[in-house]
Amino acid sequence: MARLPKITRNALPLRASARKATLAGPAAARYGRWAWLGGVSGALSALVWFAPAAWLAAGVAHASAGQVQIADARGSVWQGSGQLLLTGGVSSNDVAVLPDRLQWQLWPTLTGLKGTVLSQCCSPAPMQLQIKPQWGGGQLDIRELKINLPAEILAGLGTPWNTLSPQGKLALRADTLAVQWIEGRALFNGNATLDMTDISSRLSTLRPLGDYRLSMMGGEAPSLQLQTLQGALQLTGSGQWVGSRMRFTGEASASPEREAALANLLNIIGRRQGNKSLISLG
Repeated sequence: MARLPKITRNALPLRASARKATLAGPAAARYGRWAWLGGVSGALSALVWFAPAAWLAAGVAHASAGQVQIADARGSVWQGSGQLLLTGGVSSNDVAVLPDRLQWQLWPTLTGLKGTVLSQCCSPAPMQLQIKPQWGGGQLDIRELKINLPAEILAGLGTPWNTLSPQGKLALRADTLAVQWIEGRALFNGNATLDMTDISSRLSTLRPLGDYRLSMMGGEAPSLQLQTLQGALQLTGSGQWVGSRMRFTGEASASPEREAALANLLNIIGRRQGNKSLISLG
């Protein structure tokens, strides 16, 4: 009779252990891969959620070609504050600073971002914003736009404002305004008005020069219209965006009784033609 192989006490447990080890290898590898992906995903989420406010400041400077900047940015992209600067561009030394810090809050939505922007000195209520990323650009929708600014801030935009050095009050108003960027080109939809009151200039001893209104009409070819509400300095003109640049033409003249007092100012702000000064920008 053939003898059966002798089975030792430890043989079966050893085979079971080997089988478990064989099965545990792929499972452990899969678990390791998922753990690695989870760690990377968590790190990226944390990076986005706690993104510093300086990233937002860099984006604003890039989108405005350096003419609008946020200095001393604090906090995060989602909730922070900074000092708003207007400049004549990256190659200009002209800088104007908003009197108070700008504060913002942003939160993600299904279509993009929503948020509010507030400046204690210059906006009576938070402005409502909505940002919608689009292919090749994006769109910014602003509701209840109400901003009050000192006219001195215009000097930060460079020529000709730095020469005129205007003083007075600015009030920008719009119910709804949409700004769309498509491949570097800006399109405006909606209407806005900028009222400029008690305007004066260092180039004239006559104070104030007058009150003025600049109306902006959006569309495929956004346009501007300038009119005088009252004052010794009479200003009229119109402008239109061509591509990413604005071209403006207008006239300046003095009321008959103030021609002598405003002669020097008229010589500087435009090309003289009789008793008028022709203005051309862009």
